[in-house]
Amino acid sequence: MPRVMHDFSTRRKMTKDDYKAIFKSIKKYIPLLVLVVVFEVASVVLAITAPLVLKEVTNEIVRGSTNGPIDLDYIGRRAIMLACMYVGNATLQFIACFLMTSMAQYYAKELRTQIEEKINRLPLSYFDSHLIGDILSRVTNDVDTLAESLANSVSSLVHSVAMVLGVLVTMMVVCWQLGLVAIAMIPVLLIAVMLDLKIAGPLFRKRRKILGDLSGQSEENYSGQNVVQLFGAEDKLVNKFDETNNKMASAMFWSEVVVGFLHPFSYFIGNTAYALTALVGGLLVASDQLTMGDVTAFFMFIYLFQNPITQVAQSLTNLQSGAAANARIIDFLAEKEMEPETITENVLTNGVKGDVSFEHVDFSYDSSRQIIFDFSADIKAGMKVAIVGPTGAGKTTLVNLLMRFYEIDKGAIKVDGMSTKDMSKKELRDIFGMVLQDTWVFEGTLRENLVYNTEGVSDEQLNEIIKQCHLRHYVETLPGGLDYYFADASSISSGEKQLITIARAMVRNSPLLILDEATSNVDTRTEERIQEAMDRLSKGRTSFVIAHRLSTIKNADLILVVQGGNIVEQGNHDELMEKNGFYASLYNSQFSSMAE
Repeated sequence: MPRVMHDFSTRRKMTKDDYKAIFKSIKKYIPLLVLVVVFEVASVVLAITAPLVLKEVTNEIVRGSTNGPIDLDYIGRRAIMLACMYVGNATLQFIACFLMTSMAQYYAKELRTQIEEKINRLPLSYFDSHLIGDILSRVTNDVDTLAESLANSVSSLVHSVAMVLGVLVTMMVVCWQLGLVAIAMIPVLLIAVMLDLKIAGPLFRKRRKILGDLSGQSEENYSGQNVVQLFGAEDKLVNKFDETNNKMASAMFWSEVVVGFLHPFSYFIGNTAYALTALVGGLLVASDQLTMGDVTAFFMFIYLFQNPITQVAQSLTNLQSGAAANARIIDFLAEKEMEPETITENVLTNGVKGDVSFEHVDFSYDSSRQIIFDFSADIKAGMKVAIVGPTGAGKTTLVNLLMRFYEIDKGAIKVDGMSTKDMSKKELRDIFGMVLQDTWVFEGTLRENLVYNTEGVSDEQLNEIIKQCHLRHYVETLPGGLDYYFADASSISSGEKQLITIARAMVRNSPLLILDEATSNVDTRTEERIQEAMDRLSKGRTSFVIAHRLSTIKNADLILVVQGGNIVEQGNHDELMEKNGFYASLYNSQFSSMAE
């Protein structure tokens, strides 16, 4: 069925509710954040106190050089005090950074776990209407962006703000004249920071967009290399890649130039402040309004003062990016989940016979368009039911309803007279074996892939199933046989994946079967063998077969013909051919195409 995809390529603006949700999600970590603030403020206090100690040392050296011997013991004690302050400052910052990084990673771990658990609670309709790449991006990119933002920006922001405020207050207390000189530099630096961020923002957005185009071209060229070489389009693609690559280089260059401008400009402001401090300080020293130690302390204060303003701007930018990532994660975690299961015990306590009935079933993917109208069918145990129709007609929809991947709007679907709504989804899905059109082989041994979540399977049973699925030769060619480890599923051909998937369904040995284009990826000879194995597997079991090749389902007990989402015809092959309706036209057109 057609799917509506939501576009998450651009991030929306943060709202007050977003920030409330973010605060709620990190509420448990507030005590740890308070500790980070305490350690950062303590480190700032030591960093600001150190120049005051250095001031006393300088004054003692100046006094001793002019009015008598220098008190070396006093200078030695102050030097030890300075060393302890600097060591304490570094230690406190390390502890704050360690705590913040630990908090960020624990929070990221918790979010990844919540997202993984959330994925298992979302209805199939969510995945039909959202890009899988965007969902994966929330688990990886958004969580990593958030963790990096928290680890690198929060402690830096606290440290920088405390440093700026502390240094400003201390400078005004020590000498308000030199304090005003330093304060005069702040508006110039702030204007430069704001302009830099305003210009850099669009450049970085452009850079990210071009990077996405470049990555898309690379992936497309790699995955379609056979077609590229077949049609001799190498030069065309190289030229197209070079054009995008040049745009990327230009965007990278200008964005880095704009961002790189901030650091030399801040140093220019700092050097200007140094020069003005030396000039004004020299005049004040000459007029005996200030000591040389005060001027020395001010040089240290300016050193401590110039970088934090730039760091505040960078930290706020990083935090905004992290907050936006967190908002996307919270949006995902707030998505509507499947209704919680109220049935925990199995209701089919006497085993499964295999009768299935559809009773006046109505279904729509959304309220705008109904897909199935008043569909009824009575399927007896052991019957082979084929579901046919053109591509996109809604054949898989019936299977999704049968397995309760979607809930019907009206009517009932029953197994052995029991409504599927009165059964837990686990019990319902346990009685079905499935072979889907999309094959799936995960990282692990061949044995693990075949036995997947089925207990008590012996090697004798596995070898018999491997023989029935014509996998014996393939298994014998693998180093280690059943214990061969698949590290990369791309090394397996599509036909081999299909055979492994069919064998997995055989291992499950469920009383009901669903075969969705089960032989779509194998050659004609192998298809015949698989069909024989499927006939043996289906014997005595109720089976639902979705197939495009109508010749494979001529022996079906019941054929459901789907067109435009509706069941337009039902009956066996002979009955439908006699009607000379839609099924007959499909069969005849396919037979004619094969004959031609």
